[in-house]
Amino acid sequence: MRAFSALVARDIRIALRQLSDTMMVIVFFVIAAALFPFGVGPEPNLLARMAPGILWVTALLAAMLSFDRLFQTDYEDGTLELLVIARQPVWLTALAKIAAHWLTTGLPLLVASPVIGIMLNLEPRGYGVLTAAMALGTAIISLVGALGAALTLGSRRSGVLLSLLVLPLVIPVLIFGAGAVEAVIGGFPATQQLLVLGGMLMACLVLCPWGCAVALRMAAE
Repeated sequence: MRAFSALVARDIRIALRQLSDTMMVIVFFVIAAALFPFGVGPEPNLLARMAPGILWVTALLAAMLSFDRLFQTDYEDGTLELLVIARQPVWLTALAKIAAHWLTTGLPLLVASPVIGIMLNLEPRGYGVLTAAMALGTAIISLVGALGAALTLGSRRSGVLLSLLVLPLVIPVLIFGAGAVEAVIGGFPATQQLLVLGGMLMACLVLCPWGCAVALRMAAE
């Protein structure tokens, strides 16, 4: 666990040194969400109905900007080879890097989402479920995005391949995440949607670090 914590702290320090990359994700999230009122009109009721979907789509697109730096820097400078041959299991190394990615990307998106909700006239009763769903959903997106980043590591046009690989896999997250907020706004419980997101998170926690480990070993060879 000390090696795990040290690796998480290392990646967080690197992200803080490259603060412009993290800020780019948040700025993109805000700008992309702000464009929708210009496209569909500023009518409050229309924006309120579209707010859950807008928040989830823009959060996903913003997170996509950060996946390429998950393993690429370590791959280019040779650090990845040292991480693969280290005593710590590779899947645990991958999980540490995913945790650091969520803390530096998913958590800021989670904090910014209520502010965007206010801008989009989201119903006040939807904020609690939005926060819970975003916490689960952004973690799933980080896990799936890390798997996609590991599988495309070292490939030509890896950014395009990464988008084509990750976007179809996270569609259920968008459906159930937006559905949870819409259910609460409509006066229905969101328990089922949150349970589905929780189940997806558990499955991704088991499968994605293992898949990343296999892909990282292949890339290091």
